[in-house]
Amino acid sequence: MEDVLSVYARPFDPKRSQVCFDEKLVQLIAEKRRPLPGKAGQPERYDYEYKRNGTRNLFMFFQPLAGWRHVLVTERRTKIDYAETMRYLVDELFPDAEVIVVVQDNLNTHTPASLYEAFEPEEAKRILDRLEFHYTPKHGSWLNMVEIEIGVLTEQCLDDRIPDETSLKRSIAAWETVRNEQKATVNWTFDVAAARNKLQRLYPNISKSSC
Repeated sequence: MEDVLSVYARPFDPKRSQVCFDEKLVQLIAEKRRPLPGKAGQPERYDYEYKRNGTRNLFMFFQPLAGWRHVLVTERRTKIDYAETMRYLVDELFPDAEVIVVVQDNLNTHTPASLYEAFEPEEAKRILDRLEFHYTPKHGSWLNMVEIEIGVLTEQCLDDRIPDETSLKRSIAAWETVRNEQKATVNWTFDVAAARNKLQRLYPNISKSSC
């Protein structure tokens, strides 16, 4: 926990970009019947029946210190997809950074081994040499700031039925543009000192000294 919180305390450095990373599964849902248009005193009405059109995975990158985020839509979230996403992060999103500091959870695909499974050893090492991984504790994924941003995305962009991948990408791109123009970020106040004060059960020596 303190490792992640220490990362958050680092100042902004374009050569050592800090990126919080996570993923979310989205259900594609189409209408079976055309919605009834709204009229005075009555909102647009939708039928309770719908058609399932499969799912898509969202990989989100969030840079709190810059107020920037990007969402990548994929069909799956396998080890190969994760590896390709890390290559995309290094080569496309932050090509000029010396190191990209990545905060992520302990999902079994989020490992260097995934890159060696996807690429030749030389390519896997090239990518990993540009990455510095920091993992949230088990059952502590709430420490990843990107989860807050995914919550905002869900509330502002994914609360209506989205029928297909094209519509999903279009909706997310519009949301992403507005948020990035606003440089919206997270007001994170939970630091190492707060952790030691509020979670004393995790610090036996502090608990004893306060008795």
